[in-house]
Amino acid sequence: MTTDEPLIGPVEAPDLHVMSFNVRRRMPRNRPGSPDRWATRKPLVRRLLAAERPTVLGVQEALDEQVEVVGHALGRSHRWVGTGRDPGGHGEACPVYYDDDRLELTDWRQLALSATPDEHGSRSWGNLTRRLVVAAEFTDRETGARLRVLNTHLDHLSRRSRLQSALMIAGLAHAAHLDEPDAAIVVTGDFNADERSAVHRRLTGDGVLRDAWDATAERLTPEWGTFSNYGPRRRGGRRIDLILVGGAAEVTHAGINATRFEGRAASDHEPVQAVLRHRSSDDTATVRPKEAG
Repeated sequence: MTTDEPLIGPVEAPDLHVMSFNVRRRMPRNRPGSPDRWATRKPLVRRLLAAERPTVLGVQEALDEQVEVVGHALGRSHRWVGTGRDPGGHGEACPVYYDDDRLELTDWRQLALSATPDEHGSRSWGNLTRRLVVAAEFTDRETGARLRVLNTHLDHLSRRSRLQSALMIAGLAHAAHLDEPDAAIVVTGDFNADERSAVHRRLTGDGVLRDAWDATAERLTPEWGTFSNYGPRRRGGRRIDLILVGGAAEVTHAGINATRFEGRAASDHEPVQAVLRHRSSDDTATVRPKEAG
């Protein structure tokens, strides 16, 4: 796909369009002509998000300016929650964006992925980089259905940290399900571990969460690897960026958005997307699927 035509685009109730996107933090220096330059990628990120306009978007690696760019690209109805991981709320963030015309935010919190989650910026389990999870709760203004969202970015170096973080996130999802059995649960993130990993097994092992790629009724794209590092799309590569679902969430469509704009990628990660529907919703709205190829 090399145009501004969306993979999914805006949807109508009762459907929810969910996306997870590691936008790649802005680096202070790049070699001349590097595809990693934020000045080069910023308009591509805008084009991609303006076309897709998901109902819910979990972003990873966003610095202050990037948080604003993403919000503006999504449009005036979108809001976001989440701050930077460092003391004072600076540094990389994992914000949760949502369409305020569709979803009413009822609560949110940000937790450190550590043994002391309520201590902002705390670290445990061997990771040198601070890691976090943003948890947000919504009521669907159109259907009245409840939605619980978790967005995260697991550590890239420490396997122990990834495993402990996965256990913590699975616990948060389990607690959300016990608290509101009729709610849909969505977990978005860059997990730095693929679908065959122990991290994935910890996230899905208790049966509350399911991988949207496996649970979907229809796949819109091939199973591209989600970390391209600005290279060509790779069929059958590792899926380290995931959407997991639980509770009342059913997945009708899923895809990995390997869009290139004049041969250029918006990030070193491919966004992953899914269309969800609450089980109790009236099954009337449809999405036009694309052929996977």
